[in-house]
Amino acid sequence: MKPNLTAWVCVTALLSAGGALAQSPGAPMMSGSAPTMRGGAAGMGMGAQEMHQRMMGGARSMQDMPMTGDVDKDFAVMMRAHHQQAVEMAQVQIRSGKSPELKKMAQKIMVDQKREIAQFDTWLAAHK
Repeated sequence: MKPNLTAWVCVTALLSAGGALAQSPGAPMMSGSAPTMRGGAAGMGMGAQEMHQRMMGGARSMQDMPMTGDVDKDFAVMMRAHHQQAVEMAQVQIRSGKSPELKKMAQKIMVDQKREIAQFDTWLAAHK
């Protein structure tokens, strides 16, 4: 089975919201309540720094979202934010990445996630 970037981002966001993950070499390190990459920002290229900023910003945004107690609404709001984060990270990959395969995946992620964001927006508007 191929690794799924969107699934990894979702797991990372969920773990940063309160879980814990056993560390393995090369895995994102958990520091406090937000993920950081091994080695920190020092030495990263501009694209990698921007990717890290997008990931951290999205994780912080989701952590700070108040829960309403309505599981449906909370799910839709959190997943919308998660999908927006995936779109932003995909934009960085398309702009700064080198791998044609990953750029193609990023383009597909953008299309799919934007469609799902629209679906969440429609549902949220109908369930205010």
